[in-house]
Amino acid sequence: MKAAIVTELGKPPVYADFDEPEPSGDEVLIDVSAAPLSHVTRYRASGTHYSSAGSLPFVVGLDGVGRHNGKRVYFVLPRAPFGSMAERTVVKASQLVPLPDGLDDATAAAIAIPAMSSWAALTVRTKMTAGQVVLVNGATGISGRLAVQIAKLLGAGKIIATGRDPAMLQALATLGADVTLSLLQDGAALDEALQKQFGNGVDIVLDYLWGESAERLLAAAAKTSKDAKPVRFVQIGSSGGANICLPATTIRSSGLELIGCGMGSIRFPQMLSTIADVFTATLSRGLKIEPKILPLAKIEGNWAMTTTATRTVFVAG
Repeated sequence: MKAAIVTELGKPPVYADFDEPEPSGDEVLIDVSAAPLSHVTRYRASGTHYSSAGSLPFVVGLDGVGRHNGKRVYFVLPRAPFGSMAERTVVKASQLVPLPDGLDDATAAAIAIPAMSSWAALTVRTKMTAGQVVLVNGATGISGRLAVQIAKLLGAGKIIATGRDPAMLQALATLGADVTLSLLQDGAALDEALQKQFGNGVDIVLDYLWGESAERLLAAAAKTSKDAKPVRFVQIGSSGGANICLPATTIRSSGLELIGCGMGSIRFPQMLSTIADVFTATLSRGLKIEPKILPLAKIEGNWAMTTTATRTVFVAG
């Protein structure tokens, strides 16, 4: 079968022949139709992610959409060395989510993981209630834009969005953002703007950036939350930096609650249930994502392509 194969760590996968997968035990065979390209997929292929395959060669791809016994399903975490970017793969039957009629394969593949991150953060990790104020740090990226939409859908009373892309920030108002703050502005001005928002009340922060912007958010929250209800700060992504400087007094002298949201902090069945909810909401409530669809045969030339506007999905054929 044809697949996107990593033969050397740090190099783009090549489109070539690979051994046919054979399911065993509780595994099932999936005829793959669409597989998204994510940062985690790239990290796994480079060998820098903790879940990277232990030996070469291997097929890339963390998740995707395909068919099992004629039924359309979303699947996640195929068994190594097989991945989702192939004509076929194998995965445990317990790691499938049925696709509702009306949701196309490419959209389902593109939206599952980025939308799950904020849906799980708001429903599982923080148990957001209607009317609460949500701040999305890094709202101009794909996951952040979905987070704004999902917070609105789940009943947030006010949504504050931060980001670096001026055009995307402006467009967020149409997706549900009530306030937008540019992370490109002068540091003192940004600190003042953040303190004003936290002073007016913020219940939940969804952080997709970490790094310097998270430091400023945490400092602003600490200065304004001492006599108010806690601010629940949910760490989801780290495209702004892997580490921060966090003074002990920031935590000790405030009502801040630091929470993580990822595959290690929510149970696997909860993650799959959340993805099912995302699929339902995409159809019934019109969650928006713009997949860029390419044939799998073109993966090598498009492997390094990155954009905050679209999510690349490779399709069979």
